[in-house]
Amino acid sequence: MTQINCLIVDDEPIARTIIQTYCSHFPNLTVVASCGNALEAKAVLQQHSIDILFLDINMPVLSGISFLKTLRNQPQVIFTTAYKEYALDAFDLAAVDYLLKPFSLERFMVAVDKALERLQTSPAITADNTAADKADYLFLKTDGKIYKIFHDELLYAEANGNYTKVVTTQHTLLPGMTFSRFEELLPSALFLRIHRSFLVNKSKITHIEGNRVFIHKTEIPIGSNYRDGFLKALGL
Repeated sequence: MTQINCLIVDDEPIARTIIQTYCSHFPNLTVVASCGNALEAKAVLQQHSIDILFLDINMPVLSGISFLKTLRNQPQVIFTTAYKEYALDAFDLAAVDYLLKPFSLERFMVAVDKALERLQTSPAITADNTAADKADYLFLKTDGKIYKIFHDELLYAEANGNYTKVVTTQHTLLPGMTFSRFEELLPSALFLRIHRSFLVNKSKITHIEGNRVFIHKTEIPIGSNYRDGFLKALGL
């Protein structure tokens, strides 16, 4: 049985204890450390390989969301918080799940199962695309099939919770992969993030009008935070 290294980050001792107790019900989960703040967690991540990170959001000094943005190689992240209004930001950062305190052992198990499933599928995707770093295609698994998608066929992608809607010249696919993870598989010179929820193939843009990109007859919004970088990438 493969051991899964876990890290708990929460400024409340009781919350850390509950998560640690829940983890003990999984024989393959090993809690490497339990930290009270993000700075302690940073030190642990530098010394250990962590597979699953249980991360509180509302913490002093550095929030869980701000902390996650500082990590280059992210573990599978399960947010734990008493505040539901952070959910959208959490999923935009490719979180596996979002546990609203107080959560039950049953709900915790659902989140962990999601993380374990990702850990099983992610290496195959990553290995293929790393080995073929200069390839002009990628493989996507969805609906029990594996599709080979050439970059030139891919029109745009849209965030859809824990999935990504991928629109190509031939298919509309919904692989079980977060938007951020899908973006990592694509060459940044060809595919541009124009909105927190949209990624487009630069070569497929028909025209730009106001704050909208047109790919054939499809209108895609340009996010205000992405507009300058997008236009610069187009040489404008």
